[in-house]
Amino acid sequence: MFTVATDWNPKQSLLKELILKKEFFTDSLNLIKDMHSLVHLSEMSCSSITTYADEVLHELTECDYSIMPTNKDVTIAWNLWHITRIEDLTMNLLVNDSNQVLDNAWLTKLHIDVRDTGNAMSDDEIIDLSNKIDKSVLINYRNTVGKRTREILDQLTFSDLKRKVKKESLERILLEGGVTTQGDSIWLLDFWGNKTVAGIIQMPLTRHQIVHLNDCVKLRKKINTIANKRSKQI
Repeated sequence: MFTVATDWNPKQSLLKELILKKEFFTDSLNLIKDMHSLVHLSEMSCSSITTYADEVLHELTECDYSIMPTNKDVTIAWNLWHITRIEDLTMNLLVNDSNQVLDNAWLTKLHIDVRDTGNAMSDDEIIDLSNKIDKSVLINYRNTVGKRTREILDQLTFSDLKRKVKKESLERILLEGGVTTQGDSIWLLDFWGNKTVAGIIQMPLTRHQIVHLNDCVKLRKKINTIANKRSKQI
């Protein structure tokens, strides 16, 4: 069983220590790819190892993805959408200066018209997204984004790690609807704009994703508690 405290946190600390040391570039890149594989389903990286994402999503029902246990929570579907959109935007537009994976064809298959990361969504909007989105296509989108990220990582050089995010790339995110003009959303541009490629890799590519997958674990526990209470009442 994968645990954040014993399996992930030491990796994150080691990455922080090594990532800007040229002599450890290959080691850092291998560590990044290892960590990246753990926050995705094993099918994305063709791994024989059970990943944290595998454990989180194992035997989830269609209904489980859309349950918001309390008004202080979100949903598992929202978490997956959120971290995947952020990986798509930051790695493709900010790191690689290329096109993001999400396009109109993906939106049609997903059965939604939302393009942003979901940061500023109300509870009703989160539930609406979670109910409408095609869960199997969401997983396919996530796998596709993950594979694209690994292609980008394989092309990185050590000098790329110190490169600052371009203002023009940040503007593209807003123009393409990756963030909205709402305060709870647009702040992301300032946050990412202060980072180098190495900074983007550390947050959001690795640490941000594990935080939200851990939230999914907590949501699963709450969902199971609700289900058990209901079964006892029957």
